[in-house]
Amino acid sequence: MPQTMTADATRRSDAIAIARVICILGVVYVHAWTGLNGHDLEIVRGTPQENLRWLLMEIFGRSAVPLLGVISGWLVGGSLRTHNWFSHVLRKARTILLPMVLWNGLGILLVSGAAWWLGLSAPVPVSADWLFQELFIVSRNPDINVQMPFLRDLFLCMVAAPLLVRLPASMLWAVAGAAALSQLMGWGAPVLMRPAILFFFVIGMMARRTGLAERAASLGWMAAVLPFLLLMSVQLHFALKATAGVPIEIGLLDLAVRVAAALCFWRLSWALAGSPVRAVLLRIEPYAFFLFCSHLILIWLGGPVLGALFGKLGSPLYPAYLLIQPLLVLVAVLILGSMLSRAWPSMAKVLSGGRLIEG
Repeated sequence: MPQTMTADATRRSDAIAIARVICILGVVYVHAWTGLNGHDLEIVRGTPQENLRWLLMEIFGRSAVPLLGVISGWLVGGSLRTHNWFSHVLRKARTILLPMVLWNGLGILLVSGAAWWLGLSAPVPVSADWLFQELFIVSRNPDINVQMPFLRDLFLCMVAAPLLVRLPASMLWAVAGAAALSQLMGWGAPVLMRPAILFFFVIGMMARRTGLAERAASLGWMAAVLPFLLLMSVQLHFALKATAGVPIEIGLLDLAVRVAAALCFWRLSWALAGSPVRAVLLRIEPYAFFLFCSHLILIWLGGPVLGALFGKLGSPLYPAYLLIQPLLVLVAVLILGSMLSRAWPSMAKVLSGGRLIEG
């Protein structure tokens, strides 16, 4: 029996690591380079290439992200280190908040610098307030590293975690319900930019208490995948038909899709943890946080370069470029992360949230 439990725990740990990899690779699709501005994207809405981009964004991007929040809640829900609030928050400040600020600074330096010196079409500082907001994400989403509100809100969830782990189940469900309602009603800012992150974080804590992770991993493929496919089909109908639904109903549908997606991707991660690709994915995992933080900078800078070869959205070769963008970003991250680990290991450790270390 102890051997079985150890084997299950090892596979669960591997599945968590693999989930981070596939979810963060999927986030790249959300921010994939198109070569078009917002107005031009609206014009091409409904075209085959734009529909492909939408599907990739929803299936592998926005629908995978909730699982990252669930995993964070699951992990902190079983950590004894939350008992000391000060040391817990200090540790999370080093591994979440500090990297966020540094990467935001790098985004300003590199992306805005390229806009100034090379004519890149990208945001540039317009005021001291703009710089402050870009660095610390106090009351609005940033213009460059638009993925970083996840880390901002995740850090706030971690600040509250020592209290949350002590709450009874009924109170935790109340917190989850309040977070879901805030997401639907558009409440939260400037405290939480995306209240859904708190919702999934608390769901992860509840999953830890109830053994939900193990039960979800044991589901058959049909039970794990079918709810996601059905809900995605309904969401696709609204998106392609540009149906003006009731905002709360659309919000409820979106939240349901995210819950179903988290279940589906967790089941996929569990399967991959027992497959031949396990070793490759686990070798990539230490770079996953680095990839999450750096991918938009790489897309801002590298997207137009390769876009000159493949063309913008609507060009014949663009679908191939779109499909391989996560792989291209991953290769760049593996090279840059390895080089930084050798040349400046302490900085590599900070920028990777403590994941990359020398050797």
